[in-house]
Amino acid sequence: MKEQNVASTKELVIEAGRTEKQYWKDLWRYRELFYFLAWRDILVRYKQTAIGITWALIRPFLTMVVFTVVFGQLAKLPDQGVPYPILVFAGMLPWQFFSNALGECSNSLVGNANLISKVYFPRLIVPTSAVIVSFVDFLISGMILLGLMAYYSFVPDWRILTLPIFILIAFAASMGVGLWLAALTVQYRDFRFVVPFIIQFGLYISPVGFSSSIVPQQWRLLYSINPIVGVIDGFRWAILGGEFSLYLPGFILSLVLVFLFLWSGIWYFRKMERTFADVI
Repeated sequence: MKEQNVASTKELVIEAGRTEKQYWKDLWRYRELFYFLAWRDILVRYKQTAIGITWALIRPFLTMVVFTVVFGQLAKLPDQGVPYPILVFAGMLPWQFFSNALGECSNSLVGNANLISKVYFPRLIVPTSAVIVSFVDFLISGMILLGLMAYYSFVPDWRILTLPIFILIAFAASMGVGLWLAALTVQYRDFRFVVPFIIQFGLYISPVGFSSSIVPQQWRLLYSINPIVGVIDGFRWAILGGEFSLYLPGFILSLVLVFLFLWSGIWYFRKMERTFADVI
């Protein structure tokens, strides 16, 4: 009887702002949703394709071949003392990760409109899972780089141990810009057409097919306003070693911009999150 009396006297208190305080804990509680959404997107992407996940290898490989011929053979740009295909692919890995993440993030909320409008969960999970899908492609594409190193008998030096740091920076850059685009695409559907242009334009102004060292010294700091420049230079510094040096002022500027995008992206996404279900 006493236990029944105690149970009957318990009160349920609904505290204002409680959900906001519990948001980051909810991300951990819903951690299995990261895996579910990412795995679903991976299966859907390559479903009913003849060669399946091999597309994640063919696309960057063919792009690398084109860049090597155009910039390495025709334009005769400097190769920093390493085989030009390795130079190109060391820059293509972070760019492919970044560009794929932007494309996936920008449409992630709209593509999951039914889920968002019916079920509560931290909406931040949706674009984050899209970045995870792009990271899986990144890991698969890394096999091509290993194959190129074996083919050219290229052995990286101790700097390769710092590569995980630059991978985290690439992840932060992808998340920061991706969160902005995801939230903006819900509000303004025009961004579905803007994002492919941003990705294509970004490829031209980023040092993917060439080394950023060819940029005149007086312009290198300004060139580093593009945050992906520092990410690509960091990857090349870690993978290529040898004669490849890191332009420190530009790298620091890119790093500051990356984390500024990440912080502001989280802030704007959280600000607009409560309206997603109404306007999506």
